[in-house]
Amino acid sequence: MDRPLAPALQPPPAGDHVSHHVLPHVLPDGLAALLRARQTVLPKRLGAPGPDAAQLQSILAAAAHAPDHGCLLPWRFVLVPQDARPALGDVFVQALCERDAAATPEQQAQAREKAFRAPVLLLVVVDELSGDGIVPPAERIFSAGCAVQNLLLMATAQGFGSALTSGKALQSQALRALFGLQGGERALCFISLGTVLSRKPARVRPLPAQYLGTLVPGRGVQPWHMQEE
Repeated sequence: MDRPLAPALQPPPAGDHVSHHVLPHVLPDGLAALLRARQTVLPKRLGAPGPDAAQLQSILAAAAHAPDHGCLLPWRFVLVPQDARPALGDVFVQALCERDAAATPEQQAQAREKAFRAPVLLLVVVDELSGDGIVPPAERIFSAGCAVQNLLLMATAQGFGSALTSGKALQSQALRALFGLQGGERALCFISLGTVLSRKPARVRPLPAQYLGTLVPGRGVQPWHMQEE
């Protein structure tokens, strides 16, 4: 299934020369529209078809453009194909029962069912320890977050919905064993991708003034006000 790229991501016009010193042909208005279009669509609202192999390759390639102090590549993604979903469902049930020995069969079924939502499922893993010790875990997690956002935006540009999900099962030993996580690795979240079956209205986003302040010596951080010309 062919899905056009968003206008912000169209290749430069034929004949235009773009070197590694020059920004690609990006339309600010189109990029802004792409950013506004991205929203969380719960996995239960994502159905087939999901990205095919070529589309998924393009989506994952976008993650490589995240900031990465020291070029450590401290994060990775693990694809969970359909034939691995039953094993993941078993892990979700085991993690639930470890937290709540009185979990009912219905609750266990609900935990298992979460492994089968969305046609494409990825686990995000960050390595907090290996490589150059000068790069702290917080920077590595920040890099992973940027990689995830790039991935989500490319999925949006290709017309797919997406969601990030977490939960206590991510910290369970059963999940760590299933994915073969090493001592310094942490499972951050799952990414679900697919065709949007239904969605909620877009939420109201905060304005820059709600999360931006200005440092004023002697007065601390003061509210930011846009300067009008």
